Formats: sequence, structure tokens, C-alpha cells
Amino acid sequence: MKSLLKLEEAAQFVLALVLFHQLPFAWWWFPALLLLPDLSMLGYLINPRIGAYAYNFFHHKAVAVAVGVVGFLLASQVLMLTGVMLFGHSAMDRLFGYGLKYPDGFASTHLGRIGKNTVKPTDEELRSGTHRVSSPSIS
Repeated sequence: MKSLLKLEEAAQFVLALVLFHQLPFAWWWFPALLLLPDLSMLGYLINPRIGAYAYNFFHHKAVAVAVGVVGFLLASQVLMLTGVMLFGHSAMDRLFGYGLKYPDGFASTHLGRIGKNTVKPTDEELRSGTHRVSSPSIS
């Protein structure tokens, strides 16, 4: 399952590249803007709840699609670019195991805990469903 989920995220990242190629921007804009959504992590300087909210807003694929569709409807190439970049960045993050964040801290994600001190759930927690992860970890 883990490989299948990673393959899906890789395909979505490739889709972002294809969509970007349809826009009239130089190729270097893609790598230059790719990490820009991570500025949303600055919310963690205020507190974990605001950090998680800001991070999740800018890393939610539905937000990316909505921005891209609005850009398409308004014939705004900048909005379309923004949607494509948000979508591509989110797919890339999920490919590397970085999921949407819970408000209790940056390391707690919907894909499981991340970081060096990550504690994997025990077999008993997995069977009983008492762990926080609602989907398999792809990290």
C-alpha cells in the first residue's frame, strides 16, 4: 500500500509539471516557486495551532485546485500558476511523507509522526485503533 500511495503522489506531481508546461512561464519558475508554500510554517512561531492551520491551508490539494480553477475561469495565468504550484508542492510533500498537521505539533501528521524521535504505533495500538493515524503512513 505504501508504494501505491507514493506512486499516486508521484503521478500528481508529474501532473503539476504537465500543467505548468501549459502555462506561459519560463521553466525556472517551477523550481523557484516549489518551496514557497513552506513559508506557511512560520505560523508555528506563534503557536502550534496557528502553525497547523496555516500549514494545512496552503498544503491542501482542494485549495490548490480551487485556486487553479478560479484562475482558469478568470483567465488569470498568475492564479493558475499559484494553483499548480500549491498542488505540485503538496504532492511532493506527501511523496516524502509530510502530511497535513494536527494542532499538537509539527511532527504529528495525518500520515503518521515524522522526525528523528518518531515512535511507531505498537501492534496492539494498530489493532485497537487507538493511534492517531487514520491512514497508512507513507513516510
